[in-house]
Amino acid sequence: MNVSSANVTSTSYRDSPSKAVIKNVIVVALGISIIYINSSLIHIFRKHQIFYTKPRYILFIHLVINDMIQLTMTAILFLLSYIVNKINVSSCCVLILIALFTTENTPLNLACMAVERYIAICVPLRHTQICTIKRTLVLIALIWLRSLCSVLPDLFVTLATESLSFFKSQVFCLRETVFPNHHLTKKRDYSHIVYLIIISLTIAYTYFRIMFTAKAADKDTKKARNTILLHGVQLVLCMGAYVTSALSNAVRQWFPKSFADSLFAGYIIVQILPRSISPIIYGLRDSTLRRYLRKHFVCLRST
Repeated sequence: MNVSSANVTSTSYRDSPSKAVIKNVIVVALGISIIYINSSLIHIFRKHQIFYTKPRYILFIHLVINDMIQLTMTAILFLLSYIVNKINVSSCCVLILIALFTTENTPLNLACMAVERYIAICVPLRHTQICTIKRTLVLIALIWLRSLCSVLPDLFVTLATESLSFFKSQVFCLRETVFPNHHLTKKRDYSHIVYLIIISLTIAYTYFRIMFTAKAADKDTKKARNTILLHGVQLVLCMGAYVTSALSNAVRQWFPKSFADSLFAGYIIVQILPRSISPIIYGLRDSTLRRYLRKHFVCLRST
């Protein structure tokens, strides 16, 4: 997943100073806003034990924390691309790896949340047996393990094939510049295709099963169906990162004068917009979280 190419421009496509300032202000403003809202959700989760006992909220808060880390890392990469242009390869590796781990986590977390809603609606009598707190925590560990297994081979291959001087050099911080082996690109493309198919089928299956159940069901079931649909929209936006590299090459050829602006638009759509949907799905649509969130902001205004 090419998390970096969507948020930086190469030296041959540098923006004017005024345009660069505007873009960086937009990124920082959106990033701070989303992180502030997500921090409020985390604070509410920590204060009220009711959220500790429900797997759906545990998966949700893991997604929120993961999104905060991912958004912070990609925003730092974006700002660095304008401020210093080139950084040390070792430092770039750390930033890229963290961004990649959290970006890989998001689709899996969304799929797990969809499956949990499917079990709650379509197999309600077994929900408490299948979706336990312990299994949810194990599932989160497996999500991270899968992401580690997907991303760490890039690092190991680079360590084995590149000289020590390479890691001391200065580069424009992209995944392709710190993990330059062309075999890694092929591996990444093939794994992303399989990943995309599996996650998409999971979301589609859970949505249609819940949709058929919702035909003669109550309001909560129909709400779960709409939640899965929003997860699907969020998933499509997140997985735009899979095709960023191919699209950026096409845009560079078709619209060379607007290439930097196209990359910026892609960064907003692929990296920031999906992270703004999570608070909407649960922070505004979920009655329990909405109630506590309203109280939280009322308390802040009164202080």
